[in-house]
Amino acid sequence: MSGMLLPICAIFFSILLCTVFFWKKRINLIENKVYAVMLILGLIDSILVSVLQTFPLNGITTLENTLIIIINKIDFITLIAITNCLFFYTTIITYSKEKAKLKKIFSIALATDIFAIINILFQEVSVISMANNFSVSGMAVNITYIICGIFIFLSIIIALLNIKKADKRYIPIFAIIGILIFLILMFKINPYLIVVSITLTFINYLMYFTIENPDMKMIEQLEIAKDQADKANSAKTDFLSSMSHEIRTPLNAIMGFSDCINNATSLEEAKENAKDIINASSTLLEIVNGILDISKIEAGKLEIVNSPYKAKNTFEELAKLITPKMTEKGLDFSYYIAPDIPNTLYGDHANIKKVITNLLSNAAKYTDKGFVRYEVNCINSNNLCKLIISVEDSGRGIKQENVDKLFTKFQRLEEDRNTTIEGTGLGLAITKQLTELMGGKIIVHTVYGEGSKFTVVLNQPIEKVEEKITSTEETQSQTLDLKNVKILIVDDNTLNLKVATKLLERFSANNVTCVESGFLCLDKIGNGENYDVILMDDMMPKMSGSETLKKLKENQTFNIPVIALTANAITGMREKYLSEGFDEYLAKPIEKEELIKAMNKILNNTLSKEEKQETILSEKEVETKEIIPVEENIEEIIGTTQELTPVKESDESFKEREKNELTKEKTDFLKRKGIDLEKALELLGDMEMYETTLKDFAEEADNKWLRIRNYKQASDLENYAIEVHSLKSDSKYLGFMRLAEKAYEHELKSKDNDANFVNNHFNDLEEEFNKVLAIIDEYNLIGKDKFLVIDTFN
Repeated sequence: MSGMLLPICAIFFSILLCTVFFWKKRINLIENKVYAVMLILGLIDSILVSVLQTFPLNGITTLENTLIIIINKIDFITLIAITNCLFFYTTIITYSKEKAKLKKIFSIALATDIFAIINILFQEVSVISMANNFSVSGMAVNITYIICGIFIFLSIIIALLNIKKADKRYIPIFAIIGILIFLILMFKINPYLIVVSITLTFINYLMYFTIENPDMKMIEQLEIAKDQADKANSAKTDFLSSMSHEIRTPLNAIMGFSDCINNATSLEEAKENAKDIINASSTLLEIVNGILDISKIEAGKLEIVNSPYKAKNTFEELAKLITPKMTEKGLDFSYYIAPDIPNTLYGDHANIKKVITNLLSNAAKYTDKGFVRYEVNCINSNNLCKLIISVEDSGRGIKQENVDKLFTKFQRLEEDRNTTIEGTGLGLAITKQLTELMGGKIIVHTVYGEGSKFTVVLNQPIEKVEEKITSTEETQSQTLDLKNVKILIVDDNTLNLKVATKLLERFSANNVTCVESGFLCLDKIGNGENYDVILMDDMMPKMSGSETLKKLKENQTFNIPVIALTANAITGMREKYLSEGFDEYLAKPIEKEELIKAMNKILNNTLSKEEKQETILSEKEVETKEIIPVEENIEEIIGTTQELTPVKESDESFKEREKNELTKEKTDFLKRKGIDLEKALELLGDMEMYETTLKDFAEEADNKWLRIRNYKQASDLENYAIEVHSLKSDSKYLGFMRLAEKAYEHELKSKDNDANFVNNHFNDLEEEFNKVLAIIDEYNLIGKDKFLVIDTFN
């Protein structure tokens, strides 16, 4: 029974190895399959040897003798199969690319196996009992030794011949040489030592750690990650390419109508063309906003954002947008917008415009002469409008066999015929994708050489909008009374706080509190202070507006409406902030009209019509006092100067005239420097507020830039993004649009953790920042001598 120790150990380790190997996922290679057979055969050999060791060592009966012979013959066949698998394994890893040679080797080896097995079954095996041990002998034993020896010898020779390959899979085969020497020595010492099973198990363990058997779970995860990265990259490429395709049309319209303005013969004609430029610019802005929405690109999908839109206006704008392109090619372009189309529909008008723009652009592109017809019809049923949008042309048409390829990405038909036509082959693919995302379908009818007709069918809910009855009511919707309304403004930017406060004061706000962080906001609310509304900036250091709101709402008694303030004015941001719990959303710089809408919605003013009318009149009086007299005085002064009437001016008149001239000189200076003063005054109200804000900006400039530089040098991109975000906001208020654009670019890149971009383009941002400071310094010097003269009259 002492001879059972090693075979039982072999059984235990063989079961352990089989469990690990078969439990894990494996690469489906032939060599792995051969190895799997070796594992099973090794376990069988260990079991057979262990069974043999259970027989009594003395006094074997005739039945026991027969059983020993049968079990030994099965074991002999198992050993031959194991060594044959070892030989197969060696040839597979050596001649994996030589299929014909492998097939021939396998055939010879299998024939040898069959010959050996038949002989073993019919040859004699004798059981020899010596003292406390027994063994076997005979022709079957000799045949087993010879065949196993041949397979092992051939495996070793093949491995030695390919030793220069330094393939780790040959290690177990080289190890056999040492193992054979060890076994020969052991047999000389103790011929009855049972070591074959444990030796085979040891070889299997060596092979397990050398075969190609990586962690399949990890490989699958890597494959999934790779696929996701490829899809994201492909989606990003497709999206950006489609934007370049779409961006040409509004740019072409802007250039065309700009030329029309340049050649206009009347002011009315110029104004009409200017309106078309504004429409084209709006379309261009929507496209740019889409490009900037990186998160949607990486998600691999275009988000549908539905909202009410003026249907007829939208469809007519597109016709005007494409007209210059059609005229340039000499095409007869006509369009028809059905009169029964509802005034207001609910849908994703931005993507509808993209769809129609693509169809019109394609029609213009592939039509050399003839006509293009654009029609929008509808079928109205209850509260649903079925839009039927068609674009027909007399262009080149499409072969029937190519119709199915029309909507394939990057597929351009008849390249040899269309070599002079620009395009990436994305237009129609994007059109189909957008149409289907909006729940519609697109149909194409075409005759090769005669033309094509594309039809898009979309269902759009009809939006019921209450008509405004009187101009008084319309005016009332644009008013706001914040008297006695308690407001808390939370913003880390001092300049933003001042601007927001001044803007609110224009609507009689007399109870405004400002704090510079979410922490201070929490303290105010925690101390029991109550407000009617909170204006909360989102992008603040250490605690964002969204995080602050979340902490505020942890208190179940908190019910103050909160309006999100952010410069992230891109598509979908409103929905994002509302979903996070904000009651309203305002984009910075704050537009007067948007502020009125948001605050009226939040506060739901219940003033009577008489009270509202009084508010309107008082606001008009304020505006008259602030604006009209100045313009009238300037006209009087200009008239007096032209007439050269020798009337002696009073000191006050002289000083007023000098100030007005100085104001004009300053505004002209800013405009010459490329400052968008009109937008700044629209946001800030007047030059007095502009100069106050400009002074605050200049005083804080050094500290702000020091923080930006320090965060950049410390590679603290999170706080760097917050500071350049603040710089962008300040710059927009003051009309420094080039600086705002560069700051915005740095904000996006730092949010993406793109340190290389920040470092490589930091000098560009600093250069633009210094240009702005130089403009401010030069601006402050204007009129210094004039004010000295004015002061002498006091």
